[in-house]
Amino acid sequence: MTTNQPRRFKTISEFHQFRGLPKPEHPLVSVIDVANMRHLLDKETNMVYDFYTITLKRNFNARMKYGQQEYDFDEGIMFFLAPGQVLKIEAKTGVELQHSGWMLLFHPDFLWNTPLAKSIKQYEYFDYAVHEALFLSEKEETIISDIMQRIQHEYHSNIDQFSQSVIIAQMELLLTYSDRFYHRQFLTRKISNHQILNRLETLLANYFNSDDLIEKGLPTVQSIADALNVSPNYLSGLLKVLTGQSTQQHIHDKLIEKAKEKLSTTDLSVSEIAYTLGFEHSQSFSKLFKSKTTLSPLEFRQSFN
Repeated sequence: MTTNQPRRFKTISEFHQFRGLPKPEHPLVSVIDVANMRHLLDKETNMVYDFYTITLKRNFNARMKYGQQEYDFDEGIMFFLAPGQVLKIEAKTGVELQHSGWMLLFHPDFLWNTPLAKSIKQYEYFDYAVHEALFLSEKEETIISDIMQRIQHEYHSNIDQFSQSVIIAQMELLLTYSDRFYHRQFLTRKISNHQILNRLETLLANYFNSDDLIEKGLPTVQSIADALNVSPNYLSGLLKVLTGQSTQQHIHDKLIEKAKEKLSTTDLSVSEIAYTLGFEHSQSFSKLFKSKTTLSPLEFRQSFN
């Protein structure tokens, strides 16, 4: 029976039991062959995990939804969930839910007192929306599968003082490869990615040429991402690869471009220009302008005289 309340899994053991799997051999880390999982009987299932999940799936004939985004997957894909995120799986009507691949589950406690406990925050794809999943080539899929199976082999063996370090090292390798493959995806999916870049430029141009700056102030990264229908981290990651700059830097560049135009073509005071650009205090505007140009607004204006 479908409810709006998501099913929460506090432990990896609970997830194993729910999917008809044997008890995990390690309470804090598990690698699962997706083909062995019991199919979901509900047409729609909402789930929340209190642990990290990294999933490699193919032939997944269901619709997945994270936040407000959804996607149909029919090729090898990876997606990443941090603890506490809601995942919605909706089976297609009249079709038996089938899939293959691997899942890596690991509890935050497994990372305790290791460098990965802190560095895992740098992997922004844990905050990407589901339609921003990583699409893998056959070669990339083999690399990921091999690492997951090495992790599984390690905890299947006799646990000793080196086991955690070996597993953590494999996890770090997996995350680094995922970073590399996302970087490749940003470059190779050129049409869709450059469409996002073009839409960003149009969006910022329209915003800076309207009264929105005065009424709303500078656009936020979140508002820009929402307007482009992507997650903030995915947008910044994409822009860094394509342009070398984050979303915030793009916003500031557009601001400085507009400020230079007003300083060189109008007689407005610095305070008036700061106001038209959405700043409450001209000092904040002047500080940002100098940090970007090495000149104060007045020095920049004087250079035209």
